[in-house]
Amino acid sequence: MSNAVGLAGESSEADSERSIQVEPQPGANDPSPSETPSTCTPAIAAKEDASSGEHPPPLPPRPTRLESYRKPSSLVPQSSTRPSLQSTATTAISRPDIHIQTPYDRSGERHEATKQPTPPTKPRAGWGSIRRLKIQDGDESASIRSFAPTIETGGDVESLLGDVTGHENSSSWNILSGQLEETGLEQPDASQEEEVLYDFDREFEELDLLASGADNEEELVRQWKSKRKHFLILSSAGKPIYNRHGDDNLISGYIGIVQTIISFYESAQDQLQGFTAGGARFVIMCQGPLYLVAISKLGESDSQLRVQLEALYMQILSTLTLPNLTHMFSNRPSTDLRRPLQGTEPLLSALADSFTRGSAPTLFSALECLKLRKSHREVINNTLLQKRCDSLLYGLVVAGGRLVSVVRPRRHSLFPSDLQLIFNMLFEADGIKAGGGENWIPLCLPGFNKNGYLYMYVSFIDQLDQEDSDKMNEASRHDEVAVLLISASKESFFSLRDMRDAVVEELEKNGGMEVIRAAVRRGRFAATDIVPGTVLHHFIYKSRANVQFTMPSFEPHFTDLLARRKLLSIYHDLHAVVHAKNAHLKVHHCISRGSISLAWVTPLFELYCVAGPKANRNALAQNANKVVQWARREEERIFIIGGA
Repeated sequence: MSNAVGLAGESSEADSERSIQVEPQPGANDPSPSETPSTCTPAIAAKEDASSGEHPPPLPPRPTRLESYRKPSSLVPQSSTRPSLQSTATTAISRPDIHIQTPYDRSGERHEATKQPTPPTKPRAGWGSIRRLKIQDGDESASIRSFAPTIETGGDVESLLGDVTGHENSSSWNILSGQLEETGLEQPDASQEEEVLYDFDREFEELDLLASGADNEEELVRQWKSKRKHFLILSSAGKPIYNRHGDDNLISGYIGIVQTIISFYESAQDQLQGFTAGGARFVIMCQGPLYLVAISKLGESDSQLRVQLEALYMQILSTLTLPNLTHMFSNRPSTDLRRPLQGTEPLLSALADSFTRGSAPTLFSALECLKLRKSHREVINNTLLQKRCDSLLYGLVVAGGRLVSVVRPRRHSLFPSDLQLIFNMLFEADGIKAGGGENWIPLCLPGFNKNGYLYMYVSFIDQLDQEDSDKMNEASRHDEVAVLLISASKESFFSLRDMRDAVVEELEKNGGMEVIRAAVRRGRFAATDIVPGTVLHHFIYKSRANVQFTMPSFEPHFTDLLARRKLLSIYHDLHAVVHAKNAHLKVHHCISRGSISLAWVTPLFELYCVAGPKANRNALAQNANKVVQWARREEERIFIIGGA
């Protein structure tokens, strides 16, 4: 096309520079020259008479293709001698771009995966609406299957992932495989990630207090700078409110610097979002009179860090509510917020540490449910409905941070961010569990209503017998079962406690409690239970409609803290790529020295899976297909559909 356009432009210029007259040849029906009316002016006629005795010079040779580029003088269609283009007309939509990232290609270049063209097939009956779509309805990298509401059969899934699996014999893949074999995959990775995560177990150790004479200040500053992640919360007046590591006296100078930088940009009517310095990413979020700052060396994106800052802000609102927070600073901008928040530091620190370790619920903004049979979950739901009291707003049964059952009013939903705050309070912080028995907690759920308080009755149920309790470790303590009853009335403590007793008694009779205990003891399923002999080490499947996700057990590949942090870092990278601004990737395939990973995003689900470095990409895609088929088949077991 480019060559044809260039020729047309040159011919147009030639026509404008040369005044070439083309005289019509006399034909049978043409009038004779004497009959032709004269249109010459007197000046032109005199000039012609003066030069009638001389012969005009011959015209230059006429270009052979001039006629095809000359503008037609009439509306009658003219035959064109324009050369035929090499491309042919088509209605096909391009395949999605497959983003392949390797450790030897850090340029971020996107490679388009192509394969041999296949003849068009007859569209399925269920996809009748696809044929009416226009090209402009999607982006340039959209696939026709991107508009399909779901993918039901294995053939369709394999066709979508065919762009990933069709390059086992490509030159780039062979070169990469040879380099990986020469370097040796069994050797420890000396990449930047290893350096960042070195000695990660000491990340959560508390720093010593600053001595009175500041004799240990230099050592404490060195330890403070060695932390991979920091969270700072300060007021617009520069008053420190919360910091995860270090004493306020130790980091007061750094807080002053941060406050000065933010104020400088605000004075210029330009809100500072973030910057990079010293190998760390600084992300800043301003919420009214509060400044929240995240400092991370773990490679998370700005949007992911901003979600974490939003969760910390919600934790503060759950204690104070938005009207109280606004009232404090409107009357006195230099208010010291540490006193009203006294006692909530363990909650903020537990939430911050979960982000540093890697929190799948926060990353995917979804909840994990305990896998149960549909009939068993209905028994638990019916028990909560039958025994509910009039003052009940929400009723939940949870086990180890996984949701078992929920009852709620019609047209009212529990936001995942609110449930994450509740689960952090119950299972991450030790304050409530240390109290044992029952607890009555006033709290604000910002997603539901950030202007007022609700009242939550919490009761932990001993789900371990005496023999198991002697062997109870930290993991099993997180598997405790709890009943949560939330009301808008602060006078409903006794009615909620009576409901709790009735619910537990009924669950013991109908076997619902034993079902929960058995599911907790089994733990999460293994990846090999889903796909026998699978190459997948781990995966996360998220249902976008239900805002819930499921994942297998971390064992045997990710048993310690460092291995799990590496796994969550892979998920962070995959999530950042497919959800980046202006990104239209549907499938992202990443190759690194330690793993091969795949992200697959559709309107109905998101799938992220990780395999070993020697895994075959074709096997990876086929196993991903089987996981999707299993999740669609077991949807009512692994997810809570609709609630009670």
